Amino acid sequence: MKLACADYHFSRDTEDSVRTAIRLEPDGSEYYMRLAQFDRRHARELLLEAVRLNRYNAQAEIELGLQYEAEGDLLNGERALLEAYDVDHTYLPRWTLANYYFRRDNIPEFWKWARSAAEMPSGEVGPLFELCWRVSPDSQQISSAILNNKPELIRQYISFLLARDQVTAVADVASRLVRAGDPEADRPQVLSVVNRLVAASQADSANALWHTLIEKGWVIADATSPNNAEFARQPLPVSFDWTLPEYPGLHSWPGGAGLEAEFMGSQPENCTVAEQIVALAPGNYTLVFAYRTSDIPQDTGVRWQILDAKADTVLADSPDLSSSDLKNVAVGFTVPPGVPLLRLRLAYHRALGTPRISGTLTVLSAKIRGNHQS
Repeated sequence: MKLACADYHFSRDTEDSVRTAIRLEPDGSEYYMRLAQFDRRHARELLLEAVRLNRYNAQAEIELGLQYEAEGDLLNGERALLEAYDVDHTYLPRWTLANYYFRRDNIPEFWKWARSAAEMPSGEVGPLFELCWRVSPDSQQISSAILNNKPELIRQYISFLLARDQVTAVADVASRLVRAGDPEADRPQVLSVVNRLVAASQADSANALWHTLIEKGWVIADATSPNNAEFARQPLPVSFDWTLPEYPGLHSWPGGAGLEAEFMGSQPENCTVAEQIVALAPGNYTLVFAYRTSDIPQDTGVRWQILDAKADTVLADSPDLSSSDLKNVAVGFTVPPGVPLLRLRLAYHRALGTPRISGTLTVLSAKIRGNHQS
């Protein structure tokens, strides 16, 4: 009954009620810890009593160590924090020691305890990465100093780097996740990294990460350029596969017959039917595609385009697509130096003096051939 009464007073969480709980139950270590937060003038004595009552109370040791540090007693402060780790090897004592050595500008000890903290599972280690960044805003140093092969840690580091727009640095980390992670759980994040690399015109890194995904079996892809050239699979949410935008009045879908696109006459005057990023070395190439149409007249604006992905300038256009019979077309184009990424786009641009088209388009395949094919 006395213990229950003490807990009742403790739960009221005022300085007087906690003092009452201590009078009723003077062996309650956590009571002294809470009273130390109310009575800062006697905090050290109260925390010492909490530790005396329960030497395995790591939280009390941590608070005692921080109290010593605040008072300028660094020797006892460090000792208390190390004793907290001796009785509790979980994340919190390690994280607290990393912070302590950061504040003391003891960088070798900081990296030691930051690495130790990274070895422990934690729901959110973003603050640890933030602290490391304050010591050294060098993603490579942080990776080599504290990163390990725990997928949960690598995932959070990728998110941290992307939030800081460290797109170049994230490529190697994402490759590490492909080696250590789980395809089902981690594929979306890695594909997102590929897209960020493409958007940042980091062609080599994007292409290398994409091929790592293929080699490790995380994605199904073809050796052709473009990938999924016959539209036989549902596209992956990545730049190196087809994007099929949806608009009011335009619906596109892949299937056994290739890409089907239905124009209803109410689609935008300028819109993309399908597009994909392609990496090609400088040289001469040919886009070869097969298609048929129904009810789409000639010269009304449906065509393939090859564009510089960064500048979004057109390098080559196909003739407009209009043929009720199956038709094979070849379009030659040149990739100049300094254009590592291309955008292959099937687009509709309403020709001047024509109404918006209404009909269907079927593209059986679209392939790029040449002497320098990626």
